[in-house]
Amino acid sequence: MKHGWLTERPIAHRGLHDAGAGIIENTASAFHAAISHGFGIETDLQISADGEAMVHHDYSLGRLTDGNERLAALPAEKIRAARFKTSTDRILTLGEVCELVAGRVPLVLELKSEFNGDTRIARRTAEVLKTYAGPVAAMSFDPDQTAVLRTIAPALPRGIVVASRFVHVNGRKLSRADWFRLAYMLHLHRTRPNFIAYAADDLPAATTAAARLLGMPLLTWTIRSQAERNRVMRFADQVIFEGFLP
Repeated sequence: MKHGWLTERPIAHRGLHDAGAGIIENTASAFHAAISHGFGIETDLQISADGEAMVHHDYSLGRLTDGNERLAALPAEKIRAARFKTSTDRILTLGEVCELVAGRVPLVLELKSEFNGDTRIARRTAEVLKTYAGPVAAMSFDPDQTAVLRTIAPALPRGIVVASRFVHVNGRKLSRADWFRLAYMLHLHRTRPNFIAYAADDLPAATTAAARLLGMPLLTWTIRSQAERNRVMRFADQVIFEGFLP
């Protein structure tokens, strides 16, 4: 299977985080923990106002940090200065994550998007990864991001994230036409993904057979127990997990 390294080991969702132990998602502490266990790392990237790829899941500050501003409205310097409520970690750039991981485990980057045609996060990701030598892949719910990667970084493994119930983006409801296009991957003619990351709640699905037929790795998310892992591994090649040690 091409890009088989994607499936060699479980992938820690937003790093191996444990809020109860003070290890917050998508931080250096969570990434170090994943590396120490030999797990791959999945993490999220947002674009800053000045075009930097920032490691953070939410579109706005506030859930885990001080502040409430949208990341897309802030320059990287101000995002980096945001303080976590329960950790001394700080928000990282993609470049800093690459330096931290340094190829020791696979890195899977989810490119966050507001489905507004802005592909700067894909372009900045491709630019940063030009000098990264470790196993790395990028994926997104937004086919525009994956399509751009196909054009500007064809050697970078690219994936599409799929969920049949994905109907909102940052509080904005998708049109039925957009939802249908995403859920049934009607963009494959232009995205040509190398792998698929499919919602565990939706498995099994026709996508499983399609991925097998095309020889593409099939990841599934987010797995939160060994029992759930046992169920989905009948259909998928590897799990993106959190909350337990697989």
